[in-house]
Amino acid sequence: MTEPAPRRIRRAARVLLFGPDGRLLLFRYTPSWSKPFWTAPGGECDPGEDFPDAARRELLEETGIRAEPVPLDHVREDDFVTLQHEPVRSLEHFFWARTALPDIDVSGHTELERSVMLEHRWFAPDEIADWPETIFPEDIRDLIARALQSSEGIRA
Repeated sequence: MTEPAPRRIRRAARVLLFGPDGRLLLFRYTPSWSKPFWTAPGGECDPGEDFPDAARRELLEETGIRAEPVPLDHVREDDFVTLQHEPVRSLEHFFWARTALPDIDVSGHTELERSVMLEHRWFAPDEIADWPETIFPEDIRDLIARALQSSEGIRA
């Protein structure tokens, strides 16, 4: 038997963005080939880009919000298939940020994002546990708790 080809490493940054009322912003993805799911703003690092720079850039592109995301010191590795149908090994670094702005600007979305990210929502942290659709990552509640604990005494 031959071994499958190794997956490309997809370096990515994802930002847990908390609004003025402590709610978390999530985007709903609706790819035609899978069930809808929700996740925080973020995406793949550009070539030569480090994780903090990718977190800042992705947050601005996907929400219109300029912020300095704080590292959560959490890295998630996972095998999955991208929206472009490419099997990858994801290496995803997580960050958190706060905003005083309740509205976001999605005009920076790519054509692909505009086709699959048709809605967003600010979630109260206690809504996430019983949400009827999948929210990624699966341990997002733990990450929210870590971000909130990390933010004590910090006002962004």
